Amino acid sequence: MNRICQLFNIKYPIIQGGMVWCSGWRLASAVSNAGGLGLLGAGSMHPEVLREHIIKCKQATDKPFGVNVPLMYPEIETIMHIIAEEGVKIVFTSAGNPKTWTNYLKEQGITVAHVVSSSKFAAKCEEAGVDAIVAEGFEAGGHNGREETTTLCLIPAVRRATTLPLIAAGGIGTGEAIAAVQALGAEGVQIGSRFALTKESSAHDNFKQLCLSLDEGDTKLLLKKLSPTRLAKGDFKQAVEEAEARGASVEEMRELLGRGRAKKGIFEGNLQEGELEIGQIASLFHESQSVEEVMQDLVSSYQSALKNISSGWGE
Repeated sequence: MNRICQLFNIKYPIIQGGMVWCSGWRLASAVSNAGGLGLLGAGSMHPEVLREHIIKCKQATDKPFGVNVPLMYPEIETIMHIIAEEGVKIVFTSAGNPKTWTNYLKEQGITVAHVVSSSKFAAKCEEAGVDAIVAEGFEAGGHNGREETTTLCLIPAVRRATTLPLIAAGGIGTGEAIAAVQALGAEGVQIGSRFALTKESSAHDNFKQLCLSLDEGDTKLLLKKLSPTRLAKGDFKQAVEEAEARGASVEEMRELLGRGRAKKGIFEGNLQEGELEIGQIASLFHESQSVEEVMQDLVSSYQSALKNISSGWGE
C-alpha cells in the first residue's frame, strides 16, 4: 500500500497545501471529502480563528485533515496548544527547525510532516523524528528555498538522503506531474496553486482571476534578501524588481514590503498594492473549478499518464 495513504489514512496520496489566505475550512474539508488530505493554513490565522476553522472543518468532514504551521509564527505556542486541545491528528510544519516542536506534537499523538527545500534539511528532519517529508522545489508559489533547486532535481536528491515517506511539492498541478515525481521517488504530492484557485479557496476572486490569466513566465522569485517569494505580475512585483535592480538594502526592501501585503492581495483582492503569491504551474490553468473537479482530473490524468508511459517505451 502507498505509504502516504497509509500514514494519513486517505484514498489518494494528494495533499492540499496549507496556504495563507487560501486554505480555510471550506477548502480543507472539500479536499478531504474528495479523497485527499486537506490542510488548514495557520500562517494567516490568529489563534482563535484557527480554532474556529478546526471546529468547522470537523463539522464539514469525517475524513482526516491537518494544519500547516509555519514555525516562525509569532504565537506558535498558543497555536500548538490549540491544535492539541482540538484533537487535530496531522500537522505539517515549515519555515523553521523541525526539532523544536516535533517531540511535543508526537507526544500528543500527532503525525508530523515537515517541508524542506534541500536534501541537507531532509536529513535533519529524519534526525528530528518527523513521520514524512515534503520536498518543495523552486517552482512553488509563496515562500521558497534559497537554493532555487527545481522539483525535478530535488526529489531524487532527497530520496537518496532519507528513507522516510516522501511528498513532492512545487510545480505539481496535473496527473502527469504526479506520475513524473513518483518516478523520481516521491510517494505522494502536495499541491498548492491549483487548489488556491478553486471555488472553495478563501482567496479573493480578483486574485483567482488574475492567476487564471497568467502566461508562462508571469511569475518570478523575488525578495531574496528577505525571504524568497514567488510573485505574480502586478504593481508590487514591478516595484520589487526595480528596487532589487538598483541594489536596495535589506532595510529598504523590508520597508517596501511593509505589513499585510499578502492579505491585501490574496484575501482582499487589491491587485495594485497586494503581494500576489502563486506558483509557476498556475499558467496551465485558465478556468475556475471546484475541488471535486480538480481531484477527478488529477486522478484520471494520472491514470492516463501511466498508460501512455507504459505503451510509449519498450522493445
